[in-house]
Amino acid sequence: MVIAGFGCRAEATIESFRSALAATGMRPNALAVPADRAGVIAPFAEAGGLAVHPVAADLLSGIDTPTRSTVSLAARGVGSVAEAAALAAAGPGARIVATRVISSDRMATCAIAQGPES
Repeated sequence: MVIAGFGCRAEATIESFRSALAATGMRPNALAVPADRAGVIAPFAEAGGLAVHPVAADLLSGIDTPTRSTVSLAARGVGSVAEAAALAAAGPGARIVATRVISSDRMATCAIAQGPES
């Protein structure tokens, strides 16, 4: 399973998510986002016919990520919300195949994880 993980501001739009995902150059099977942002990403997920995996905040903070953002560390206690969400949703043994990228409007980040069964 290929999962696109996202971090975002509450004001993120469909175009924010589209821009961030396009920057990865990959097509996921599903999306992952912190649970409190599931409603923000829902219109983008629906437009693309993709399921959203909400990830509980307490799961994110324990995940070691390849990149580190001071904004993510301050807000969520994790180096990259997008990478952590992708890894959590892809399951044990998952690995990052595209590190965090930022949307052109700087409202969303996206990273791609691949689960071991993919």
